[in-house]
Amino acid sequence: MDIQLTKPKILVYRFILAAFAGILLIFALLFALYFTQISDPYTQKVLALAGDRERGYAIFEINCAACHGKYADGSVGPSLHHVPQRKSKINLIQQVVSGRTPPMPKFQPEAQEMADLLEYLENL
Repeated sequence: MDIQLTKPKILVYRFILAAFAGILLIFALLFALYFTQISDPYTQKVLALAGDRERGYAIFEINCAACHGKYADGSVGPSLHHVPQRKSKINLIQQVVSGRTPPMPKFQPEAQEMADLLEYLENL
């Protein structure tokens, strides 16, 4: 009778161990993705630059306002007010240059232009 009781315990322990291993794998993949994004030369260059809010607004008007609204309050695209509380600088850079959420197009600004755009977005 002891053998029958220990088998379910062993299965439970194996399940817990497998779940823990799965969670660790997910964290490792997320860390690798984050490290890949932060080690990107373009991203590093943008983060090293000081942005100018006025130039950032001009870049926003030309490239972003048609979808996000003249005051970034949303139109076709979402409102960008308080976007730095929702996304890190790295994620904002990746969002802009990748266009990974359609219908947002890829936009490949120069590093200084991206730094300026970030400065504008952070001050909305």
